[in-house]
Formats: sequence, C-alpha cells, structure tokens
Amino acid sequence: MQDLTKPIRRLVTGTDAQGRSCFVEDGPSRAVKLVADRPGYRVTNIWCTTPGSQVDAPEATAQIAGLLPPKGGTVLRIIDFPAEPADGAARDAALKATFRDLYGDAQHGSDKSAHPGMHETPTVDYALVLAGTIIAIMETGELEMNAGDVLVQRGTMHAWANRSSQPARMAFVLIDPDR
Repeated sequence: MQDLTKPIRRLVTGTDAQGRSCFVEDGPSRAVKLVADRPGYRVTNIWCTTPGSQVDAPEATAQIAGLLPPKGGTVLRIIDFPAEPADGAARDAALKATFRDLYGDAQHGSDKSAHPGMHETPTVDYALVLAGTIIAIMETGELEMNAGDVLVQRGTMHAWANRSSQPARMAFVLIDPDR
C-alpha cells in the first residue's frame, strides 16, 4: 500500500548550459494546501501553465488561487481524500470548509444536490485514481472508481466521495477550454 501521508515528490526537467536534458528540480511541491476542518485532505498543485507559455516556462502554481486553472491555462494537481465521516453533519461541515477555504471559485450545487460537495467548473478535467477507492457522483447517479480508473469530466455538476475506510489519492488535470 502506498503511503499517502508522505509529501508528493515532484521532478521537473529542463536543459543545461550545454543544451542537454537534465533534472532541474527533485522534491516536494511548494504549492500544498490543507483544510484545518478536514484532516487528511491535501491538495498538491504540481504544475500550471498559462496562455502562450513555452514548455520551458517557469513554475506558475502560485497563480492558482482556487479550483480553476488560469484563464486559458492548465493545472495538474493531486488530491488526497480522507474517508468521509459517517456522521452527515460532520461530512457537510468538512465539505463546506473545503469550498470556503480553497474553492470559492467553483459553482456549487444547491441544498437539494445529491451530495454536499456538488460543484461544476467550466473546464475539461481528467481525473485519475492513483490509490484507493472513490465515488464519482453525478446528478443522476454515481459510480465507484478504483486505482487505474480515469474519468473525463466535461463541465458538469459532480462531486467526489470517499466512502471507504482508507484514504484515496487522485490526480486531476484541469484544462481551461479557452486554450
């Protein structure tokens, strides 16, 4: 089992003074976000591109203020999802804190949504389960996803739920359609 408590190692390549490929970075991302009211929930922004950026552009993760990538850009992030609390009120409070503290730019669902984490973004997202089990929730149903499964999220209302007893880790690539 993968240790989901360790920081995510990020390796970045570049070109040295002689024009040869090399590693320019090897270590944890500097863009990690936590939610005090949701222990175990960790967002690690790995890389971000901006409109017109070249492949050797410097890191732009500092430009990510919420859920969305920069206009016309992309973001790669990894999220660790702790098991949801069994108590509905505790679950709702943790999700409310997550959207309040990190994702104020997401369009939230209503109080009548299928899940309190329902939201939508005007992006195409590739969601890859790296470890554990997660439930992908749509307005009309839900499906279990396991390590190795991929969901293509195309700007629709959705939520994620970890109903297992173990943490889950997912990688997300969010692409603004104005690229």
